Amino acid sequence: MREMLERLVDEMVTKGIRFEDAQHEFEKRFITKALSSTAGNLSKAADLLGIHRNTLSRKLTEYRLRR
Repeated sequence: MREMLERLVDEMVTKGIRFEDAQHEFEKRFITKALSSTAGNLSKAADLLGIHRNTLSRKLTEYRLRR
């Protein structure tokens, strides 16, 4: 896992992808996966992510994600 992440980061830096863009994309995918694994339950997904439910709701709005 660590090696895959290292290669990904190297590739992103080489291609000039900004940190903020990479961070947002990672958050969106992480949140989407958590919601999928909890069948869209915000409270369970927030617990799984280790964030407050309100923070998760805000991020859903920010990234225009659906449950």
